Amino acid sequence: MHPDLDRLDHAILSLLQSDARTIAETIGAKVGLSAAAVQRRIKRLREAGVIEREVAVLDPAALGMPMTFIVMVEMERERLEVLDAFRKQVQAEEHVQQCYYVTGSADFVLVVTCRDMSEFEAFTHRMFFNNGEVRHFTTSVAMERVKVGLTLPLDQQR
Repeated sequence: MHPDLDRLDHAILSLLQSDARTIAETIGAKVGLSAAAVQRRIKRLREAGVIEREVAVLDPAALGMPMTFIVMVEMERERLEVLDAFRKQVQAEEHVQQCYYVTGSADFVLVVTCRDMSEFEAFTHRMFFNNGEVRHFTTSVAMERVKVGLTLPLDQQR
């Protein structure tokens, strides 16, 4: 169930997406609400699951993990227990930044961050070579981070 969001909710969410540390007073001044009203709306958006998490976005290169890999994974069988087991394996793997269950020739697309090729090779052994349910995987190495983010386009004309 999707909560009914108005233009003020969208404006608040837009500001929070660009900087989750923005205080209610600043948001209120920009959208025309009191700080208390902004806080009530943010609380409602959190409780409704519209705001899933508030996290710090880190620069992987600054932390010694400059390599990003896009991996297409094809499973041996598309049985529910096989897919669920792979999902759990991905959830537990710290190098996987994002995972999507997709249509097409691959079953999953992973975004993986590692320090170097040897660390990625160890990752492939853990995740793919040691998993009898993985039929095939294809890897692309990202040459440049052109755009990274999870912000959603919000229609503020509501």
